[in-house]
Amino acid sequence: MSLAPTANEIAARARADLRAGLPVVFSDGAKGLIALASETASTDRVEDFRALGAPFIVLSDWRARTLNLPLYEGDIARIALPKDAGSRILKALADPKDDLDRPMKGPFQSLQGPEHGSADDARTAIHFAKSAQLLPAMLCVFRDDAVAIAREHGLTVLPFSVARSQLAESQPFHAVAAARLPMVASEAGRLHVFRPDDGSAEHYAIEIGRPDRDKPVLTRLHSACFTGDVLGSLKCDCGPQLHAALAQMGQDGAGILLYLNQEGRGIGLANKMRAYSLQDQGFDTVEANHRLGFEDDERDFRLGAELLQKLGFASVRLMTNNPRKVEMMGQSGIEVTERVALHVGQNAHNAHYLATKAAKSGHLL
Repeated sequence: MSLAPTANEIAARARADLRAGLPVVFSDGAKGLIALASETASTDRVEDFRALGAPFIVLSDWRARTLNLPLYEGDIARIALPKDAGSRILKALADPKDDLDRPMKGPFQSLQGPEHGSADDARTAIHFAKSAQLLPAMLCVFRDDAVAIAREHGLTVLPFSVARSQLAESQPFHAVAAARLPMVASEAGRLHVFRPDDGSAEHYAIEIGRPDRDKPVLTRLHSACFTGDVLGSLKCDCGPQLHAALAQMGQDGAGILLYLNQEGRGIGLANKMRAYSLQDQGFDTVEANHRLGFEDDERDFRLGAELLQKLGFASVRLMTNNPRKVEMMGQSGIEVTERVALHVGQNAHNAHYLATKAAKSGHLL
């Protein structure tokens, strides 16, 4: 018998620690990176990092470009923590909300070399912060005795191999519960709840009628949008798309709506609100994501394919304006026999947003 946490459980603990403002140790044997999320760092913790040696900040390429930092290591930048810098400067390096009013002037010292660990190690820390829906900016210290320090202070130790596996692979799901759910769109509804093995956000499949598993099913992959789906936001077309998809499935008598908890193109609601604030400063949705340090779209549509397979479907008529969803379905083993356009919800408030999706993200609008 063993009560020790599995690799998935250690990774889940590490994400929770980073979100709570605790450091995490990414290890390679005894050595490794002691890492702290910039946005949740306290001044006391920053000073604790100084006491450990030579702390440095890792930023994603998009955030580094915004700050005009050189990218000597491709898609990340490593800079020395400025002398006497506290948590305020650390947060300003991570969060672009005040970039225009109070530009970061530096000078910043770019770092390279084995004394700071490898670029791949730093890159793993950044991508892991993203997976925790934190801004991709980390305060790090490389130590040969990182694991010993972790044990002394009760920190979570996550081997680099586990972190990289977590980031590269889609987490398997298991069914938690299902029940009949009469809805406005259809009285013959059924809700299935699926939970990933790493304990992260659950995803849902809404079954309309009793779709034939041997025929292409009318399907919508819908990413959660609290502002649009629940509040009726006019800044996007998500709410109207959700309701139009359900209505069409109800009219046809059968369909599957996959509701994926990937808010804000996968960056989370808090970062989505940060992006909205940047849009109020004049940046479009893609530019705002980049200034925050994220890619245009951080979602993983393989999740939808896995849910469909678990429900017994092999082919779909996919309701989407996004060719990337069609491509990802095919790559994940689900045949898309037809793309069904979904042109609803356009208004004066989201016209620029929709134009940006068409011009920069390839949506067919």
